[in-house]
Amino acid sequence: MNRSERTGSAAGFWSDTEKGGIGAWLLSTDHKRIGLLYFWSVFGFFLVGVVLGLILRLELMAPGRTIMGPDAYNAFFTVHGVVMIFLFIIPGIPGAFGNMLMPIQIGARDVAFPRLNLLSWWLYATGAGVILLSLVTGGGPPDTGWTFYLPFSGRTATNVSLAVFGVFIVGFSSILTGINFVTTIHRLRAEGMIWGRLPLFVWSLYATAWVQILATPILGITLVLIIAERILGVGLFDPSRGGDPLMYQHLFWIYSHPAVYIMVLPAMGVVSEIIPVFARKPIFGYKMIAFSSLAIAAAGSLVWGHHMFTSGMSDTAVLVFSFLSFIVAIPSAIKVFNWISTLYRGSISLDPPMLFALSFILLFSIGGLTGLILGAAATDVHVHDTHFVVGHFHYVMFGGAGFAFFAAMHYWLPKFYGRMYARRPAVIAWGLMFVGFNILYFTMKVLGMKGMPRRYYDYLPEFATLNLVSTIGSWILALGLAVMLVNLFRGLWKGEPVTEANPWGGATLEWTIPTPPPTENFAEEPVVTHGPYDFRGAGIP
Repeated sequence: MNRSERTGSAAGFWSDTEKGGIGAWLLSTDHKRIGLLYFWSVFGFFLVGVVLGLILRLELMAPGRTIMGPDAYNAFFTVHGVVMIFLFIIPGIPGAFGNMLMPIQIGARDVAFPRLNLLSWWLYATGAGVILLSLVTGGGPPDTGWTFYLPFSGRTATNVSLAVFGVFIVGFSSILTGINFVTTIHRLRAEGMIWGRLPLFVWSLYATAWVQILATPILGITLVLIIAERILGVGLFDPSRGGDPLMYQHLFWIYSHPAVYIMVLPAMGVVSEIIPVFARKPIFGYKMIAFSSLAIAAAGSLVWGHHMFTSGMSDTAVLVFSFLSFIVAIPSAIKVFNWISTLYRGSISLDPPMLFALSFILLFSIGGLTGLILGAAATDVHVHDTHFVVGHFHYVMFGGAGFAFFAAMHYWLPKFYGRMYARRPAVIAWGLMFVGFNILYFTMKVLGMKGMPRRYYDYLPEFATLNLVSTIGSWILALGLAVMLVNLFRGLWKGEPVTEANPWGGATLEWTIPTPPPTENFAEEPVVTHGPYDFRGAGIP
C-alpha cells in the first residue's frame, strides 16, 4: 500500500521515496526528508542514551557494587554523556524540526544549499559511527566523562582519540547547518516575510545558527589538541610537561556554555510556536521574544567562566563572570514572562503538545533558577561537583530541550506523516514522564545539597534512601517514555488520517499547505500579508 493510500491524502514529498526506496532517503536534497533523517537518527541515539542512563541509575540504586564495577561505570557515564549531548540534544531540534519546518515557515521551497544540507547529515552519521566504533576498538570505551578533561584524557589507555575525532566530525555537521540556516533566512524569505513577520521558531534557529558558526570551531580546535596531546605528546595541557589544564577548561567551556543555548534556544522557539496556538491568542511581546533570542545567544557566549569558580581564577574574573551569568537570566525571564502573559485570559486547550510546552516552562524555570545558585561564586563553591549540578543540568537539558522535543513531535509529526496519535495515551505518558522526571532529578538536587559528589561510582550509606527514590523515579520516567513512543509511532503508521491541512488551528505557513507537504512545499510562491500569530489575519476564528 503506498503512502497516499495510507494517509488518505496526496503522497506529497513521500512520492520520491516510494519510487527510489532507501536511496531516495540517503541521497535526497529535500529539506523535509533530510529533517526526517535527522529525526530518526537523533531519536535512535536518544533511546540509546536513555538505556545507558537507566543502567547508571541501577548501579547507584544502593551503596557498593550493584551491577558493574567502577571502570565500567566510568565508561557508561562517558558514553551516556557523549551520546545525549553531541548526538541528541545539540542536533535534535535544529537538525530535525529546523530542517523540516524552517524553509516552509519563511515561504521557501528548500534551504539555500540543499547538497550542503545533505552533507551535514552525512557528517553527523559518519561522526556518530566513529563514536560508536570507539566503543569496541582500541582500549575500549572512553572513561573521561563527556567533557574529556585533561590531563586525564591525555593519559588514559581507553580509546579517547577516536571518540574525540567522532565528535570533531559531528561539529562540522553543526557548522554547516548553521551556515545553511543563516543564509536561507537572509536570502530566501517569501515576499512580505519581513523580519518582523518571522515565526519565533525561525528567530530561535537564526540565533542558534550564529552560535553554531562562531563557537563550534573553538571546540573543533580543542578536540584536535586533545589528539595531539595523546599522539604527539605536545604537552599543552599536561602540567608534568609544562602545560596548563586550566587552558583546556577555558577552551572547552568557551564552546560548551554557548552550546547550552544551541540546545535550549530552539526549544524556546518550539514553545513560542505552541503556546499561542493552544491559547488561541497572539503571542504577547513578539519583538521582545525575538530580540531576547539574540540577547541570549550573545550574552550566553560570555559566561563560560562560571564553570571554573573552583578551578582557580582571580577575584575580578569571578565577579565579572558571576555578574554576566545573572545578566543572561534576564532575556530568559523575558520569554517566560511573555509566555505566561500569552496564557492569561486565553482559551487554553490542554492537548499533548501544550502539556509538554507547559512542562518546559516549569522545568526550565527550576533549572534556570538553580543555575543562579551555580552562577554565584559564594554558593557555587559549596555545591560544585555535587549531584546538585547533575540535577540542574538535567532540568535545563532534559526538562528543557527534551520536553520541547517531545512537544514538537506531538505538534508537527502528524503534519508530515498524515496520521494522528491517540490523545488519552499521550496525556497519560506526559503525566508519567512529568512525575518520574521530578522524582528522579529533584532528588539529585537534594542529594547535592547534602554533599553527595557527582561522577562517583559509590557513595556513603547516608545517601542510600534518596538514591533509591531517584532510581524509582527513573523507572516511572522510562515507563512514560515507553507509553509515549508506542502511542506516537503507532499513530504515525496506523492512526486516524489527518484530513485537514490545519488540525491545530495554527497561523504559520506550514499550516496553509496540504498534509503531508508537497515536494516543492508551495504550488506558487506565497505572499505574506500578516504576522505569524495573527489568527484572524490567517482566516482562523
